[in-house]
Amino acid sequence: MKKLVKLVRLNNLIYNTNRDPQVYRRVPKKPFRIQALLEGEGRAHAQVIVDGETQARCDQQITLPNTFTCEVAFDTAGSRVATLIIEKGGESFRQDLRLDVMDHAWVG
Repeated sequence: MKKLVKLVRLNNLIYNTNRDPQVYRRVPKKPFRIQALLEGEGRAHAQVIVDGETQARCDQQITLPNTFTCEVAFDTAGSRVATLIIEKGGESFRQDLRLDVMDHAWVG
């Protein structure tokens, strides 16, 4: 049996919680790009929910195999947790992604 989610990418890099978070950071109004490479057959429901919000930022029905893509931007600096949720039948995948927004871009 294949896994539903083959891999997760954040800002075009394979997401790894042990990687230096600096590589994923953005400045205000620059979007984070969340992608999930999906395997299998049929249709899956995919969504991204950011903590403190009642509605999903992205909510799509995806025909498998395919890639789910969601772009999320914030107006202010700070750390947020986005939850990627993929569901198909009785199978589900859930992963929290840390999204850090810096006050301004690095100089130099």
